Amino acid sequence: MKRPVIYLLVVIVIFLLLGWYFANITLYLIFSLVIAAILRPLTNRINSFHLMGQHVPRWLSIILSFALVINIFFLISLLFIPLISAQIQVISSYDLDYLYEQIQNPVGKIEDLLFRYEIVKSEPGFLIMQVRENMITSFGSINFQGLINTIVNTTSSLLIAIMAVSFITFFLLLENGLLRRNLMNLIPNEYFELAVSTFNKVERLLSNYLVGLLIQITCIFSIASIGLTLMDIDYALTIAMFAAVANLIPYAGPILGAAFGVIVGLSTGDFSGSNEIGLMVFKILSVFAVVQITDNVILQPLIFSKSVKAHPLEIFVVIFAGAKIAGILGMIFAIPVYTIIRVSVMEFYIGYKEYKIFKI
Repeated sequence: MKRPVIYLLVVIVIFLLLGWYFANITLYLIFSLVIAAILRPLTNRINSFHLMGQHVPRWLSIILSFALVINIFFLISLLFIPLISAQIQVISSYDLDYLYEQIQNPVGKIEDLLFRYEIVKSEPGFLIMQVRENMITSFGSINFQGLINTIVNTTSSLLIAIMAVSFITFFLLLENGLLRRNLMNLIPNEYFELAVSTFNKVERLLSNYLVGLLIQITCIFSIASIGLTLMDIDYALTIAMFAAVANLIPYAGPILGAAFGVIVGLSTGDFSGSNEIGLMVFKILSVFAVVQITDNVILQPLIFSKSVKAHPLEIFVVIFAGAKIAGILGMIFAIPVYTIIRVSVMEFYIGYKEYKIFKI
């Protein structure tokens, strides 16, 4: 094996080990790079405007871009406020006696069935008493102090992550292209042309992937919101928005969206019988069946296969490999990471075969 190839492999291994050891920082940097790639066109556009004969300062352009993103998230959150408020009212109105009365009739029928076929030999009423005791035990065993501590710790970690990502993203946008130039300065002259070609292809494919992701989210939201509205489902826009965001998780996203829709429908609907409940569930599942078919048959093959120049079977295998390695985050980042690795390997292979740069 040639010495330059050995050096390259050593550098890659060291880079991966450092990324694994400083996993939190690596994750923050990845998020920052993605957000910076999304905001850079908007920031450059604002920066090109003239204010009193001068370009809008770069730092002000970045702040305005951040403000626009924050406003978008704020408007999206407004969709969930009525639903959360309704759920709080429903939960606060629950009491054990009411729940006990609601389940007494169906549990009594199950008990009669057990006695009829002599499956159990206990005193009448044993099953409903067991259910009541379990309910009291379950509600009494909730560790509210631990729940509060978990919420506080999670909130603190989330705020730290947001601050870190915002700080890194700000300077990536402020020093436009500085990180790339510094990386290029570390590359020897004989590999410079190959490195530039690799960077350009990776950047273009990732940009296409992000655009495809935005198109997918928009299509999922549109189809789900229109379908749920036509089916007269409450909180149609909220369910559709959750489904669109959950769809970032490949394959499992539509299932999560459908489950969320059914839960919201069951918890907010006013039903007079089991037939109405079944009809409502059927309507929601029908809409998400259309969403799933559209996503799997049309959106993913057309958008992602063309945006990252990969076969649909490749994407399928890579996503499940990412799930095996890092769970949900692995599924979300599997395609971008695979794109970077695949393009880099292909470009260096072309350089090795055609330009012989590794034989110098």
